[in-house]
Amino acid sequence: MSSKEKPTLGGTRIKTRKRNIAAPLDPAAFSDAVVQIYLDNAGDLELIARCIESSDLNFSRYGDTFFEVVFRGTRTQPGTIKLDEGERHPYSIFDCEPSREVILPSVIYIQKLLRRRPFLIKSLENVMQKFLQSLELFEQDERKKLAIFTALAFSQKLSGLPPETVFQPLLKDNLIEKGLVLSFITDFFKEYLVDNSLDDLIAILKRAKIEDSLMDFFPSAKRTPEALSEHFTKEGLLLLVEYNDKKLFEVKLKEMKTAITNQISESADVAEVIETVKQHVKDAKFPDIEVVRILWDVLMDAVQWSGKNQQQNANSALRQVKTWAALLSAFCTSGKLELELIYKVQVQCYEDAKLMKLFPEIIRSLYDQDVLAEDTILHWFRKGTITKGRQTFVKSLEPFVKWLEEAEEEE
Repeated sequence: MSSKEKPTLGGTRIKTRKRNIAAPLDPAAFSDAVVQIYLDNAGDLELIARCIESSDLNFSRYGDTFFEVVFRGTRTQPGTIKLDEGERHPYSIFDCEPSREVILPSVIYIQKLLRRRPFLIKSLENVMQKFLQSLELFEQDERKKLAIFTALAFSQKLSGLPPETVFQPLLKDNLIEKGLVLSFITDFFKEYLVDNSLDDLIAILKRAKIEDSLMDFFPSAKRTPEALSEHFTKEGLLLLVEYNDKKLFEVKLKEMKTAITNQISESADVAEVIETVKQHVKDAKFPDIEVVRILWDVLMDAVQWSGKNQQQNANSALRQVKTWAALLSAFCTSGKLELELIYKVQVQCYEDAKLMKLFPEIIRSLYDQDVLAEDTILHWFRKGTITKGRQTFVKSLEPFVKWLEEAEEEE
C-alpha cells in the first residue's frame, strides 16, 4: 500500500445507535379497558380490584385517566372536567348517593390499590386538584360527594395524600366569592368530625397551612367573626366556633402584649399605656383576670436581668414594680383581681430561681404603692389556694403579715 493512500476499514460494518421509539399515548383505549372491567363486574369493587391487579394495563402512564374513570365513570377531555367520548360505567363516585356509607367502599378500594401501586398517589393528587379548581362546573350534589370523599380519604389516612396540595386549590377568589368553597369545606368538616377529633382536624389544617385561614373561606362580604360563628353554629360545628374564638383571642392578646411591650421599652407615660390597654380590652373584650396576668408578664419580661448578681436583679425587679405600679393599680380594681396578681407573682417567683427570694419584697412594694390592699394580702396568707412554693412564701412573708396585723390592732 502506497504511503500516500489513506487506510480503510474494509469489510467492517459501522453500527448506528437505535432510537427509543415511544409508543403514542392512547388514554382512550386505557379508559375503555378500565370501564369494561367495571361493567364486567357490575361495579363490585372487590372483583374490580382483582381484575385490575391481574391486568397488564399501564397505570404508570395513565394514572390520571384511571382516577378520572373512578370518579366520573370515564375519562375527561384534556385540560377540562368535561367528559370525553367513549365507554362509560355507572358505578363511579359521582354517580353514587352522597353519603359516607356509600362512598366509603370506594375510599377503601383506592387505599388497597395505592398499597400495591404507591406511585398512583401523585395521579390521585392531580385529579383531585383539577376537580377542586373547577368546583363551579359541578352540581351541588357532586360537590358534596367530592367533599365526603375527601373527608373519608383523610379519615382513613389514605396512603400519602398530602393536605397541602389538596386544599390549596380551594383558595381561589372566584370560588370563594360564589360561596362554593364555604359549602365544600363545611361538608368536609362535618364528615371528617364524625369519626375524628377536633385535634385531628386541626393537624390536617396545619399541614395544609390553613389552620388560621377559616375566615378566608368566606366570601369577602361575610368575612367577620360574627358571620363565621353564625354559619358554623347553624351547621352544628360548635367545636370549630370555639376553636376560632380561641385563635382570635390569642391573636388579639398577642397584639396587646406587643403594643404594651413597645411602649414600656420606649418609657412611655403611664397614662398613655393605661389608655392603650383600655382600648385593647374594649375592642377584644378581654377578661379582667387575663389583663392582670398579661400586665405582670410584660413588666417582668421588660426587666434587664443580670446574670448572677442577685442584688442587682432584686433592685431591677423592685424598680420596675415601683415605676409601673400605677399601671397595675389601674386594672387591679377588686380584691379578686388583687389576689390574682399575688398568685401570678407567687407562681413566677416559684418557677424563676432569680426571683425565689424576692416574693416578700415584691408583695411589700405592691402594698406600699397601693396596688395591693391589706385585706387581700391577709386573705392570701391565710387561705391562698395555689400550692406552688406556698409553704416557703408564707414563711418568708410572716414578718410583714405580723406587722400588718399589729398595725390593724393599733387602729
